[in-house]
Amino acid sequence: MSQSQQADNKKPEAEEDFERKKKKEEKARLKEEKKQKAAEKAEKKTKQESKSSKKSAKKNANAKREAYEDFVDPETPLGEKKRLSTQMAKQYSPSAVEKSWYAWWEESGFFQAEAEAEAGSSKPKPPFVIVLPPPNVTGALHIGHALTSAIQDTIVRWRRMCGYNVLWVPGMDHAGIATQVVVEKKLMRERSLTRHDIGREEFVNEVWKWKNKYGGTILRQQRRMGASLDWSRECFTMDDKRSKAVTEAFCRLYEQGLIYRDVRLVNWDCVLRTAISDIEVDYRDIKERTLLQVPGYKEPVEFGVLTSFAYPLDLEGELELGEIVVATTRVETMLGDTAIAIHPDDTRYSHLHGKFAIHPFNGRKLPIICDAILVDPSFGTGAVKITPAHDPNDFEVGRRHNLEFINIFTDDGKINSYGGAEFSGMKRFEARKAVIEALQKKKLYRGAQNNHEMRLGLCSRSDDVVEPLIKPQWYVNCSSMAKQALDAAAIDDQNKKLEFIPKQYIAEWKRWLENIRDWCISRQLWWGHCIPAWYVTLESDEMKELGAYNDHWIVARDQEQALAEAKKKYCGKRFEMSQDPDVLDTWFSSGLFPLSVLGWPDDHADDLKAFYPTSVLETGHDILFFWVARMVMLGITLGGDVPFRKVYLHPMVRDAHGRKMSKCLGNVIDPLEVINGISLEGLHKRLEEGNLDPNEIATAKAGQKKDFPNGIAECGADALRFALVSYTAQSDRISLDIQRVVGYRHWCNKLWNAVRFAISKLPNDYTPPPTINPGTMPFSCRWILAVLNKAISKTVSSLNAYELSDAATSVYSWWQYQFCDVFIEAIKPYFAADTNPAFSSERKCAEDALWVCLENGLRLLHPFMPFVTEELWQRLPGLKSHTKKESIMICEYPSPIESWSNQRVETEMDLVESTVRSFRSLRAQHLTKQKNDHRLPAFAFCQNKQVAEIIKSCELEILTLARLSSLKVLLISGVDVVAPAGCAFENVNENLKVYLKVQGNLNAEAQLEKIRNKLDEIQKQQEKLNKIVNASGYQLKVPSHIQEDNANKLAKLLQDFDFLKKEEERMESEADHRQH
Repeated sequence: MSQSQQADNKKPEAEEDFERKKKKEEKARLKEEKKQKAAEKAEKKTKQESKSSKKSAKKNANAKREAYEDFVDPETPLGEKKRLSTQMAKQYSPSAVEKSWYAWWEESGFFQAEAEAEAGSSKPKPPFVIVLPPPNVTGALHIGHALTSAIQDTIVRWRRMCGYNVLWVPGMDHAGIATQVVVEKKLMRERSLTRHDIGREEFVNEVWKWKNKYGGTILRQQRRMGASLDWSRECFTMDDKRSKAVTEAFCRLYEQGLIYRDVRLVNWDCVLRTAISDIEVDYRDIKERTLLQVPGYKEPVEFGVLTSFAYPLDLEGELELGEIVVATTRVETMLGDTAIAIHPDDTRYSHLHGKFAIHPFNGRKLPIICDAILVDPSFGTGAVKITPAHDPNDFEVGRRHNLEFINIFTDDGKINSYGGAEFSGMKRFEARKAVIEALQKKKLYRGAQNNHEMRLGLCSRSDDVVEPLIKPQWYVNCSSMAKQALDAAAIDDQNKKLEFIPKQYIAEWKRWLENIRDWCISRQLWWGHCIPAWYVTLESDEMKELGAYNDHWIVARDQEQALAEAKKKYCGKRFEMSQDPDVLDTWFSSGLFPLSVLGWPDDHADDLKAFYPTSVLETGHDILFFWVARMVMLGITLGGDVPFRKVYLHPMVRDAHGRKMSKCLGNVIDPLEVINGISLEGLHKRLEEGNLDPNEIATAKAGQKKDFPNGIAECGADALRFALVSYTAQSDRISLDIQRVVGYRHWCNKLWNAVRFAISKLPNDYTPPPTINPGTMPFSCRWILAVLNKAISKTVSSLNAYELSDAATSVYSWWQYQFCDVFIEAIKPYFAADTNPAFSSERKCAEDALWVCLENGLRLLHPFMPFVTEELWQRLPGLKSHTKKESIMICEYPSPIESWSNQRVETEMDLVESTVRSFRSLRAQHLTKQKNDHRLPAFAFCQNKQVAEIIKSCELEILTLARLSSLKVLLISGVDVVAPAGCAFENVNENLKVYLKVQGNLNAEAQLEKIRNKLDEIQKQQEKLNKIVNASGYQLKVPSHIQEDNANKLAKLLQDFDFLKKEEERMESEADHRQH
């Protein structure tokens, strides 16, 4: 073939290749375009899906938010009835539950009492009146006040629900010395000033500012505790009405000759410069030489040392050699000695009768007197130095022997001019050292004993060492009033006017009043009720000092009346008149409280006519004399009757370690800190904002860290109240453990969930029956109503007896152990989704029983836990068809219903519960936690037909409560019935044994050991009892009923022994079978 031909042939081939290549490229392009479109489509789809997903997420979020809002209470305007969420929250929250109710109760007037009979009421409500012990206006309430509030509100709410016209009067005490001390500390800390620097008027204004600030705190805390006080009658011991009552009381008692002015020894605080009451003195026992820090001294002061020194004798008017040695723990007071006492029968000093000693520093002649009352000749030297102006015992000696009374101290505790120029101006405890040195120089010092025991009085307000000091003061003559107070409580139980609960305090009441001393009622303070007495200084008087002449005092209701009396008394004479600068003891105004809060001295006051005397006084036993006795004395004298019919004295609150609550220890607990919860840092911050000095703050913080390392958990008011009331069974003191309060807060959660579950089983349109007939109901329903009835009866009787702890326990036990643990579980089969239609009647009965239990149980619990019970009661379905009452707190308190009682059903349920406990015990012993949920077959071996019938009739309850798959009831009736293999057993009682088929989980060896231990125990009991029965003279000496009891015990032991021996044989057989 030629070249040209070959070229022609190749040309078409090249064209074909090109076409193929072109087609291939086109195909690739189309594929790429398709791929691109697919990617774009996918991207578009992804965007759409994303958009859709966002819409879905948004929709789901909205749904979740809507669901969340269903469980949250809407905001309630202050004072309106609480607006509840559509769904009950799944967990109890104290802060959520306790919100809004109190403001609505108060706004609705539920707390207010009516002084006059209600309009249109043919039968007025009987009155029930309590006066709240007025807390001091010295700051915030502490847990002791919370105890008072919890107890009183429980009583008050119960009485209100029982149909009484209840008046619970709130008030605050001005607390003279306590408040003055707090404000003085505040002044010094913030402005480095004393009250004397700013003057009386400005200082009193500062105290009023303090009152207005902290008074509000106290009232808020009472409200937060749920205290249903009648706030329309709120008062303060220094408001106008109470001040008028105090003035009137002083004047009337003075006019009756019961108030007088005298110069006597008082407890003197040299820091506060005032007399203080006995209750404000804390005593410390000193066993040996002890150094203590005393306010105003840089160096510690020595106590517990008995110093001996000699007085030179003056015989027959001529100074002769000789001495008489005396001893004292307060050697500085020798500067005021005016005599030396000996026993008249002490032969050592018989030659000194009627003789004198010479004071070594001033030459004063000291008579040597005979006093058999004071002097113990066997103690020390048998000679006693007498300082009438500075020792209570010496004061009485001074009066008996008409001695000179020489005061050697200034008001601020320094030696005055009567103490001698050598020591004048020295602080008393610095003078102690100086006197010893001076005695040594004069060679009169005779040594010291370093282990002398003594009681040292310290002021509870200032920590200063109390100094007995002679001062002119106003006194109340208590003799006749004390006798009336004794008589009021001493008449027989039927007719006595005054009853004490617990009765043990009657003995203390008698001890105080039979040994009563006249009451010093004046205080050298600036904050308090001014004494309505004016001193008249005549122009002709030689001595111009205030009070120089005791007969120059005018007691009057105001200055105008005093001036008129003075002009009448000193007619034609020129004079000046000034009011006593002292104030009255705080206990004086507090003692008038039951009278003054009801309108006294206006005898026509509606409250006084309707509510005096009050019903109960509830307070701490520590102020039985200081407050209770004085109220009774003043009430009888000024009001014509005892101020209350009953006195309920509660225990004192201590911390978990039994220590007294003290700011310095850091164990003082603010009720709000328990209610709301607080961190450890928050507790520390509260200390730093208080009045403690830096050293005390450090100690207190350490105490808080030890007791509350994680702070205090939020508990709520209900849990705190319930815990405090439950504690009242503890004799005279409560050792408060906050963990117990936390435990009741957890119980509130259980209560909440139990009621929530119960309500979920009631139809939305449920209507409670007007009456309920237990006779037609299932066994568990009859039982729960019977035990509810018993709980009601026990609670009411306990409340009537003021056994509040027993009442709280009764309510708690019914809710916890009977309603929650048993009844709710027992009726679950009636409400199961696959419930047999045959259960429809039982289900309706269970619904009615549930509702009746909830409604009655909440009313029963309400006085103890007002907030959670109100909230749960308001959520009950069908409530409006049952009652017209707006609130649970004004509903009627439950009372026993005779038709609900059923002892036979209770006895049968006791057997059922014992049986269930035995099955549960077997499960716990033989099954692991993983397998413990499995239902297992069981057997009940009954000794008699009656027990068998009970177990058969209650088979459903036992299956449900014990989580069994089946229960076979076998009647033994004297025939040997062999237990199935692979069973563990438990002896319920002498008539019932139960077996649980645990199969491969049975540990035969462990069962055998258990059986043999029980057999050994029975044998020991048999031997002990046989020894008693076979003793010589048993038949003749031992009463027949005891012999019969012992015979029955032996028969039972023998029966149990035989049963266990058979079980031992069975287990041995099974163990052998397993081995082979």
